[in-house]
Amino acid sequence: MPKSATATSDFFAHLTDPPVLAQLFAVLIALLVAIAAGSLLRVWYRKRRGAAPVASFTGRIVEAIIILAPILVMLALLAVTRIVFGALDMENAIVDRILQLAAALVLVRLAVYVLRQLLGEDSWLKGWQNQLTFAVWLAVAFELLGWFERVERALNNIDLLPGKASFTIWELIKALVIVTVAVIVTSLIGRTIEQRVMKVNALALSTRIGISKFSYFFLISLGLLLGINAAGVDLTALTLLTGAIGVGLGFGLQAIASNFVSGFVLLMDKSIKPGDVISFTGVTPGGSGGVTADNFGWVQELRGRYIVVRDRDGVETLVPNQYLINNSVINWSYSDARVRLRLPVMVSYQDDPEKALALLKSAAADHPRILSEPGPATRLMSFEDYGMRLEVRFWIADPMNGVNNVRSDVNRAIFRLFREAGITIPVAQRELRMLPSATHADPRLAPGRDS
Repeated sequence: MPKSATATSDFFAHLTDPPVLAQLFAVLIALLVAIAAGSLLRVWYRKRRGAAPVASFTGRIVEAIIILAPILVMLALLAVTRIVFGALDMENAIVDRILQLAAALVLVRLAVYVLRQLLGEDSWLKGWQNQLTFAVWLAVAFELLGWFERVERALNNIDLLPGKASFTIWELIKALVIVTVAVIVTSLIGRTIEQRVMKVNALALSTRIGISKFSYFFLISLGLLLGINAAGVDLTALTLLTGAIGVGLGFGLQAIASNFVSGFVLLMDKSIKPGDVISFTGVTPGGSGGVTADNFGWVQELRGRYIVVRDRDGVETLVPNQYLINNSVINWSYSDARVRLRLPVMVSYQDDPEKALALLKSAAADHPRILSEPGPATRLMSFEDYGMRLEVRFWIADPMNGVNNVRSDVNRAIFRLFREAGITIPVAQRELRMLPSATHADPRLAPGRDS
């Protein structure tokens, strides 16, 4: 009989041994009870917590207990089973080994949860925590079961690059693990630096964000390079790759690189920072209406490639950083929040301009958002074809609360006061004169005739 068949028959003979079956049955019951208890606890926790995020220290402790609850229940049941089997002088080798594996799973899952909290709720680890837990626990389980050396030898025998150079599957896995650990460690350091820098109120907010972003990306890149080097990969072999990346940046990735550089420039020169009120149009020509407020919005956050601007309709626009560098942008709160608005009005030549100017000042003076110092001013700007062009000018100190709403309020007040006073706002008119044809015209006006 072949050795493989003998080994298989011995395995099934050992598996159907009553003491082994009793242990496997006890482990299966503990696993099912643990899964059911964990499901019930998670349902209860979701109903109690609702959609509120876990922010407090106590809330994080409770969340960790809920996550570990199935494994803890299984550990408790296996411990009771171990005591019972010991009291009955039954074999408990399998139960002992499962106890070790469950305890290792508790420690690994707890470590991954703590690491996720350190990196932040928005980190990449949030979507990969279960996969990372399983991978680390699998490695620990192989070590506890004594299989680690066998797996290492087997993977070392599989060469991915046959020839002079040797690169096995085991070396690839080791490189990935080392690079991942290096990136995680540098991410923790970068996040710690970010938290410390953001608490330094002596620095401007944009400067703090710039230092945090730069240090984070720098440390991640450094950790990636150190991890590759520690894994045994010669960095000089990456010259071709870095050259290809450089060519890509020069051609296909030029816009992306430009946006990243522009983002750091915006952060360091403090021209735009979170909370600023900006708009993307300039000043209307000829002084006909003052500063416009098209694409008016609040800067929500600065990202590496774009900034997030939220307008009064609640729409968030992602504006590339390069656009803000290359185009004129109005920052309503750059140094002084006060801005002056101008409203042009036309009145008829039959009306008294002094009376109209007084009414314009009265319409602007009664608004609660218009400053009294400097107060509203009125001007007679020009005499147009169909009326006199007047203008009222006033200052507001809170453009972040809207500009066009103040214009609307003042225009409505002007219309009401002019109607009450009988002042006419003329409309553009054109007069057409019909001249007679040349045949019926005066012969003395005919061309070519001496006068």
